[in-house]
Amino acid sequence: MDFTFSEEQQAAVEAAKAVFADVVPDSVPSPALTAGPVADDFDRPLWRKLADADLLSLLLAPEYGGAGLDPIALCLVLRESAKVLARVPLLENSAAALAVQTYAADALRADVLPRTGRGELVITVATSGRTGHDPAELAVTARQEESGWALDGIQTAVPWAQNADRILVPAHTGDGTAVLALVPRLRNGVRLHDQVSTNGERLAEVHLDSVRIRSDDVITDPGAWEWLRTVLTTGTCALALGLGQAVLAMTSAYTAKREQFGFPVATFQAVAVQAADRYIDLRAMEATLWQAAWRISSAASGALPPAGDVAVAKIWASEGVRRVAQTAQHLHGGFGADTDYSLHRYHAWAKQLELALGPAAAHEEALGELLAAHALG
Repeated sequence: MDFTFSEEQQAAVEAAKAVFADVVPDSVPSPALTAGPVADDFDRPLWRKLADADLLSLLLAPEYGGAGLDPIALCLVLRESAKVLARVPLLENSAAALAVQTYAADALRADVLPRTGRGELVITVATSGRTGHDPAELAVTARQEESGWALDGIQTAVPWAQNADRILVPAHTGDGTAVLALVPRLRNGVRLHDQVSTNGERLAEVHLDSVRIRSDDVITDPGAWEWLRTVLTTGTCALALGLGQAVLAMTSAYTAKREQFGFPVATFQAVAVQAADRYIDLRAMEATLWQAAWRISSAASGALPPAGDVAVAKIWASEGVRRVAQTAQHLHGGFGADTDYSLHRYHAWAKQLELALGPAAAHEEALGELLAAHALG
């Protein structure tokens, strides 16, 4: 495999590093010391910097003011954002905009995409359904009327919902077809109930009670939701990779200076072996992430559909980010739980990402079903 990135992709990484260089993970209260959300809004100044650096329009076509790059570039930027625990809806907004560009009607693209790329319009995505266990599109019903569409249902744990301008909601029609509805947050029938994530961010349970929207605001292509879910999942794997890399770097620096019996603990075999195991986890997370992102970006054929590569990436990301965070806590000793030190924040974010990705066993089962359905060799 050749994981060499293009000049444009590498330029996106350098731009992201410059934007995130001044981000401080400790800029908001600790989730361990806060009963509610750590902040009422995402990091608006950082959002403005991302827009000014053209990182919000990275995936948009030139006619909408973008660079026309692919999901690989998005994953590269997301990896950098996770290293500093950037509190912005970069994944949701970028994936939603790309779905609109790929599947929506011309009128919706012209209305939404230029403003999204400039950071003026923020879009989030509902992905958890009503319970977090059932397919998200089954939680909301969409019925077509003469004047447009009407939506009824509940979506739980929607990130950044209180601060986004639009919520991209998967729903199902009477015949079971999945559609995507771009719902304004401030619309009759839309009610938001506060929730808090494991890492202390503000979520919402979104109630839709006969919410009416225009026909142009509904994406009816039958493949749109599955494609969007794949991009979101791969982006979450990129966040897990970036967080894991930052945590391992913190652990390496700490064990190199922490001494016992007159020697840095990093020189002890037991410590070195654990750190090496976590490095292997990160390399596996990296390889499987770029394979999945490449399949999505290139639409290349393979022995399995792209869902197979995504399942493998999810297996490694879910397990890997948990193991890296746990080992870091163990090797830091009691210092890892100190709320004046950033590691406990990374641990909370790692747990949130693990929960978002779901258990590795479920992905292994899905991969097994794909292998059974597609003859190899």
